[in-house]
Amino acid sequence: MAGIGLRDVRKSYGDAEVIKGIDLEIAHGEFCVFVGPSGCGKSTLLRMISGLEPITGGDVVIDSEVVNDVAPADRGLAMVFQSYALYPHMSVRQNLSFGLENDNTPKAEIVSKVDDVSSMLQINELLDRRPKDLSGGQRQRVAIGRAVVREPRVFLFDEPLSNLDAELRVEMRGEIGALHKRLGNTMIYVTHDQVEAMTMADKIAVLRLGELEQFGPPLELYNRPANLFVAGFIGSPKMNFMKGRVDASDRTKLALATGETIAIPSDGFMHEAGQEVTLGIRPNALQPDDAGSMTMEVRSVEQLGGESYLYGALTDGTSITIHSPGQTTVNHGEKISVSGPLNEMHMFDTATELTLRAEEG
Repeated sequence: MAGIGLRDVRKSYGDAEVIKGIDLEIAHGEFCVFVGPSGCGKSTLLRMISGLEPITGGDVVIDSEVVNDVAPADRGLAMVFQSYALYPHMSVRQNLSFGLENDNTPKAEIVSKVDDVSSMLQINELLDRRPKDLSGGQRQRVAIGRAVVREPRVFLFDEPLSNLDAELRVEMRGEIGALHKRLGNTMIYVTHDQVEAMTMADKIAVLRLGELEQFGPPLELYNRPANLFVAGFIGSPKMNFMKGRVDASDRTKLALATGETIAIPSDGFMHEAGQEVTLGIRPNALQPDDAGSMTMEVRSVEQLGGESYLYGALTDGTSITIHSPGQTTVNHGEKISVSGPLNEMHMFDTATELTLRAEEG
């Protein structure tokens, strides 16, 4: 195992800076997920750690050693790609053995390691097949096996499940998580899918436009987002946002852009009277309520049997989603009153987009 440190890491292509000074510490044995929208720099950052992409500035540190000038093959890392990158003319056994053979590993040791890994990943029966004869899920297991058999210090995964269907992605998420628990190695995993990030990670690094927005455990990011972007990116469906102004004489009231006034917590937020703020409430915290102070016009309803989704808008056009357990009697076109508990509210400064929640302790 090995820890990973990024110290003011930067990457530029000409005048375009795509990684803008990232500082990050990933501890021994942690499963860290880089998540963010397309173009945020997560795959570039992973390739810089692997050595496949040279850095422009800063240091990449692996197990206390600066590896900026260390060749990829000598960093003790193994990478699993979205495209599988298997050798099509080789059998599964040969794909698994190839790296070990290049390292002049004794044949008996190669056979033992390949057998152990194929048993672990349940691909024993595939060893004599070629990649073209495998399903997508089987190819991904082989790609992971090729990484595992080398016994690297760190595993790097670059969107490895993107080519799989939804059901198989769920299955493979569980298998990669189980592999991490079994091996205990440090793993860094890149995805644009925040559900993958939430379900797999010990720590999540949320990236946007080459900058680190927040780094921490999944539930910390969900419950205490640092800013508006993280609040909207982490959680599915995404958080509802409503703009308003704190009452000039009563900090417990918020005048929404709709003209409606709702109650907000007086404690726990660093907001000022008269301040322009953005209120955030997650879809599972909102509910239809005859006494609610917000009016929503329902534009579509999704009944999934065990849960329901209401999609609509406030009177100023602000989009609103409600996610409720069970089934609903609300229909398309209805106007309903909605409310949310005070302890489920998030508040952000509209100008800076930073959270206004007071720091604990």
